[in-house]
Amino acid sequence: MALIALAADKGSPGVTTAAVALAAVWPRRVLVAETDPAGGDLVYRSAAAHGGPLNPNTGMLSIAATARRGLVPDQLWDHTQPLSGGLEVLVGLGISEQAAGLVGIWPTLGRAFAQLADSPQAPADVIADCGRIAGDSPAIELFPHANLVLLISRTEPEAIARVRDRAAALSAKLHGGPRGATLATPLIGVVLIADPGNSGKLVHQVNEMLMAAQTGARVVGTLADDPAGADQLAGRKRGRLDKSMLIRSARKVTVDLAQQYGAAWANPAAGPTAGAGR
Repeated sequence: MALIALAADKGSPGVTTAAVALAAVWPRRVLVAETDPAGGDLVYRSAAAHGGPLNPNTGMLSIAATARRGLVPDQLWDHTQPLSGGLEVLVGLGISEQAAGLVGIWPTLGRAFAQLADSPQAPADVIADCGRIAGDSPAIELFPHANLVLLISRTEPEAIARVRDRAAALSAKLHGGPRGATLATPLIGVVLIADPGNSGKLVHQVNEMLMAAQTGARVVGTLADDPAGADQLAGRKRGRLDKSMLIRSARKVTVDLAQQYGAAWANPAAGPTAGAGR
């Protein structure tokens, strides 16, 4: 698999936390790209490998000029920074106004992200944090190049209703409706942020809703609603991150994704860092 796009419909369900948690236990080298047009969070919440802050000018902001002249996938590495745990990130925009500088180059970015897994020099998968999306969000232009679009949702009734409607809208936009969603890419999945003790029942209920609405999507996994683990992941709290409910649930999601979509992972992306947070 090459490009996995994570997004949410509304609110703050934890898309960035989900992206970093999944990347931390990813089985191959992976790049986290903060592609939220509203701006990124990692520059404010995470430290760089050298112990200081991340450079807000190196990332999506710096890649804009390069992408306008065409973008070779390996050029992505010129704009990435390592976090303190070793995870490689493409830092997002500082504020939403800077998104104007990316107009017209979102498809170019999508192609580069998708092709990075086949790079002869430094192959890697890309997990793109697209933030909150609506029908006019430019980050949706990345989706046709993705293998998998994961909608992140909490489990309040209104959140489930929104993710159902958003999945249906994306299916119509990307596949022409649910009939084409079963075979076409990107596949659309839902990841629930849930209490581990109640997740099995919730998955069944949400899948029934998604099926009844003919969205073409289904729940592919759950991440633990674990504020302490999220604080550890962001470096705000000490503790055994690998023992946290968040990371344990993220590991299960990655295993399940490999089992469900293993055919797309037939040619593994080799690299010096695989699962940097493990």
